[in-house]
Amino acid sequence: MRFVRLGAAGAERPFVRAGDGTLHDLSGVTPDIDGAFLAGDGPAKAARALEAGELPVADGAGLRVGAPIAAPGKIVCIGMNYRRHAEETGAPVPTEPVLFMKAPDVMVGPFDEVLVPRGSTATDWEVELGVVIGKTARYLESADEALAHVAGYVVSNDVSERDFQLNRGGQWDKGKNCETFNPLGPELVTADEIPDPQALGLRTWVNGAKVQDSSTKDMVFTVAEIIHYLSQFMVLRPGDLINTGTPEGVALGQPEPKPYLRAGDVVELEIDGLGKQRQTLGQA
Repeated sequence: MRFVRLGAAGAERPFVRAGDGTLHDLSGVTPDIDGAFLAGDGPAKAARALEAGELPVADGAGLRVGAPIAAPGKIVCIGMNYRRHAEETGAPVPTEPVLFMKAPDVMVGPFDEVLVPRGSTATDWEVELGVVIGKTARYLESADEALAHVAGYVVSNDVSERDFQLNRGGQWDKGKNCETFNPLGPELVTADEIPDPQALGLRTWVNGAKVQDSSTKDMVFTVAEIIHYLSQFMVLRPGDLINTGTPEGVALGQPEPKPYLRAGDVVELEIDGLGKQRQTLGQA
């Protein structure tokens, strides 16, 4: 099942896309696709309503595509989680997941404008597999339990300003939390449609040139291992988003002069089975 949110920013409405591609209005089941919907067995209710023919067919033509989840409690991110990405940046492959956080208010829709921050010299792209939590995960005993806590998967762009991240104070948050720095979507694809999250291709194009082309099989820590690990340090709640790291091919890893993003550039990102994003860069 595939959930989407359509409408103006801040006024999105929930929809579900059936297997044949037909769009159905979900507002009779839930006011939004959020933590409360996921925690309350919402996807199963939506599936039953769809099968029973209770969801009206909708026309989404002309409507803005919003992020497919509303107001996550937190966005937890994993750094250096692809072996070849660590190699291209000269960093050691981590022995434990590297963690940082993004503020939920940096999340935007998959086709929204991304703003280059004022004073930026090193705005970068990062295609990532986003994992949306559907069931509270707290002190999980093993990674074997972890995937049962996943509601679904989504394309995420962990936009980063590398100078702010690496040279402005010794921690990453300044380079990760600029406005518009987490386009998400277009769809939240339920976990049952992705039997193996470690077998997904990820790709990025900048101005039409392919710059990232990898697979989640290159992850240092699998999705299950990440969820188990995080649950030892924090409670993961329904609606929370985990960005699981980016593969090689980011601007940071390129020879000088590094091709960092500028206003007017176009970034496209896709993950097998999850859809495609497209953003035009603007200036803050």
